[in-house]
Amino acid sequence: MAKARLLVKRLKAVKNTKKITRTMELVATAKFKKAMDRATEAAAYTKKLTEIVADLSASGAEVSHPLLEKPEAGRHVLLVLTSNRGFCGGYNAAILRRALVARREGKAAGRQPEMEVSGKRGLAFMKFEGYDVAAEYTHFEDRPTFDEVDELASRYAAEFIDGKLGRLDVAWMKFLSPARQEAVVETLLPIGELDAGNSAGGPSVDYEFVPSAEEILSEIVPAAFKAQLFKCFLDAAVSEQIARRVAMKAATENADEMARDLSMLYNRARQSQITSELAEIIGGAAALE
Repeated sequence: MAKARLLVKRLKAVKNTKKITRTMELVATAKFKKAMDRATEAAAYTKKLTEIVADLSASGAEVSHPLLEKPEAGRHVLLVLTSNRGFCGGYNAAILRRALVARREGKAAGRQPEMEVSGKRGLAFMKFEGYDVAAEYTHFEDRPTFDEVDELASRYAAEFIDGKLGRLDVAWMKFLSPARQEAVVETLLPIGELDAGNSAGGPSVDYEFVPSAEEILSEIVPAAFKAQLFKCFLDAAVSEQIARRVAMKAATENADEMARDLSMLYNRARQSQITSELAEIIGGAAALE
């Protein structure tokens, strides 16, 4: 009887857990759809800005911008984007592994990358492993705003122009499609080779600069950098929700399987108990005859 009671308690606990994981799966699905819409819109905007900057650079006009030039000195920053919350499978682990590989590669190349970490999960890992963190950010939730990212991007751009920052790498989960995400590390500063979107190597359209190419570039290049950094945060947000949805779906399926197994064990235990009770009744009746 004691075994049957224990199985009933375990079965109830598993069913309650299943309700929680199923709810979290549905919430992650809803958030994923909204985050994907934002990431898709940002991707189109960022791509167009990059094309314009590339066209300006290829237009033949003598234009330049500090964010396009590689500085001779300055610190190397590796910004790592992780989540504030768990229950998203190997999402954070994949990003952190890729970031640490980039850190080792930077040291091997003679640089000393300073890690700045966004997300409580990443910060907890760095502190547990004993890595130094130059800056911590925990205010970026699963719906980052442009104003929040703009404040960070403006600081990076100002430090880069002043020569305090020589290179900015970002480690995050890149959103490629709903079925594919990849942990990557890419250099955002200095802004690298830009693709103008044409194979001929020249500008895709002819521009007439009013008031001048220099003034236009001074506005567009920082905007392109900020848009790229914002897209990193949006990609991270949508990838996090996909990972959480997949993890919670797997947890729900596992709970289903455990509930079936426990139900079978309970039925067997109950059947054995009933058989034993019937045997006792029959034996008692036979003794009275």
